[in-house]
Amino acid sequence: MSGELLDKSKDFVQSLDRGLSIMKVFNAENPKLTLSEVAELTGFTRATARRFLLTLESLNYVGSTGRYFFLKPRVLELGYAYLNSFSLVSIAQNHLEEMANEVRESCSASVLEGSNVIYVCRAAANRIMTINLAVGTQLPAYATSMGRTLLASMSEKELDRYFEVTELERLTSKTITDKGELRKIIAKAKVDGYAIVVEELEDGVQSVSVPIHGKDGKVLAAANVSAHAARISASDLVEVLLPRLQKCVVEIEKDLTLQN
Repeated sequence: MSGELLDKSKDFVQSLDRGLSIMKVFNAENPKLTLSEVAELTGFTRATARRFLLTLESLNYVGSTGRYFFLKPRVLELGYAYLNSFSLVSIAQNHLEEMANEVRESCSASVLEGSNVIYVCRAAANRIMTINLAVGTQLPAYATSMGRTLLASMSEKELDRYFEVTELERLTSKTITDKGELRKIIAKAKVDGYAIVVEELEDGVQSVSVPIHGKDGKVLAAANVSAHAARISASDLVEVLLPRLQKCVVEIEKDLTLQN
């Protein structure tokens, strides 16, 4: 699978992988797909795609109307099971909402999954991106501040693997796609304790991010605050918003240590 960082072992269940792959092809751009389109997007034969779609339909994860298939609300159970089991989510959400209300800029938290960051918390103050960011949204890690913060927590071997499987696409004229340069930026983020991205993901959008550590000191997630370049300069992002974000994360980590 594209962006997959884990090696497949003898215990790997391919049928489960294929079933999940079927569900992943449905998104905001493709809310409804035909059998042929699902087969094309997954690389499966029509017969294989049909079997998995009908199985998912019988389990009430997929619905169909005529020739089109679509996801049903039951798929939310999979995501909510994770969110409900991850204490960071409820703790971080409250603190991020408080910060977003105070600074009037959007704040988020995410974790690394494969080549992408996945949003697990979101406190939106302003709509500054064409992408409708929400919990569950995935974005390329290399072009986001939270992604670079999370990549900075990786070992050299893990980082090597990340770059081996990740396609570095130029998203704006400022997107850095050179692996050597990205490694230097990630190494700097590790030393500085924060990462900043200026208009590399989308024109006009910039953000700064810091890691969120668990009780054992390991990085659990990353938190960021984003702002439009027309409202705040990159220097103010670091000088004004970064200290407030760092304070927010300290409060999150303090609450995490109180969890049993």
